[in-house]
Amino acid sequence: MLIYNTSQLNFKSICCHVVQRRYTNRPIVEFEIAAEEQMKITELRLAKLFSSKESIPSTTDKDSTMFAKKAEEDRISIIGGHVTAASESPVGKSIQAPARTRPPITTHVLDTSRGGPAAGIDVLLEVWRGAQSRPEFGASDNGGWVFQGSSKTDSDGRSGQLMSIVDNVTPGIYRISFNTGKYNPRGFFPYVSIVFEIQESQKREHFHVPLLLSPFSFSTYRGS
Repeated sequence: MLIYNTSQLNFKSICCHVVQRRYTNRPIVEFEIAAEEQMKITELRLAKLFSSKESIPSTTDKDSTMFAKKAEEDRISIIGGHVTAASESPVGKSIQAPARTRPPITTHVLDTSRGGPAAGIDVLLEVWRGAQSRPEFGASDNGGWVFQGSSKTDSDGRSGQLMSIVDNVTPGIYRISFNTGKYNPRGFFPYVSIVFEIQESQKREHFHVPLLLSPFSFSTYRGS
C-alpha cells in the first residue's frame, strides 16, 4: 500500500494547478516569468550575503534599500530588453520570398498520344509591347509582340531558359509558342500559341505553362 503524507499531496496538487494554469502560455510569456523568478533568487542571495557581514556600518539599512531599488530597476530593464528583442525578431516581421533559382516563366511538353515527354520542340516566349495596353481579339498585332527568349525541349520535354532569372517578373501579357508542326509533320496544328496575363500582384509568383499535345488536340493549364 502506498502512503502519502499531507505535505506531499498538497505539493502535487499545487504543481498540477500551476501546470494547468501556465500550459497555454506563449514561449515569450514563460520566458518573462522565468527571468523574473531568476532575478528574485539572485536578489535574495545577494541580500543574504550582505546581511551576513557584521562589519557593515550602521548605514546598512540605507544601502540595502538602495541596492534593492537598483536591483529592481536592473531587473525591469533586463526583462524589458528581452521583450523588445523578441518583438523585433524576424518572426514579427514580414517574411520575404526567397530569391528565384529558375526563370519566372517555364514550360514543358507532353505527347499524350505516346504517353511521354515531347523532345526537340522549338519554344518561343514573347511579351506584348504594342501601342494598345493589350492585344485585342481579332485585331492585327502590328508588331506588338516582343521577343523574350527561345529554347528547345529536352529529353524530359522541358524547355530551357526562356528568360532571365529575376525576382520580380514584369506584369503584362505573354505568349508562348510551340513549333508543333515540325514535331508532328502530319498533325493538325502547324504551331500552338498560348497567351496569358501576369498581374501586378503576381510579379513574384512562378508561372509554369505546360502543353499537352497529340496530333489532333492540345490542352494547357497553369502548373507550379
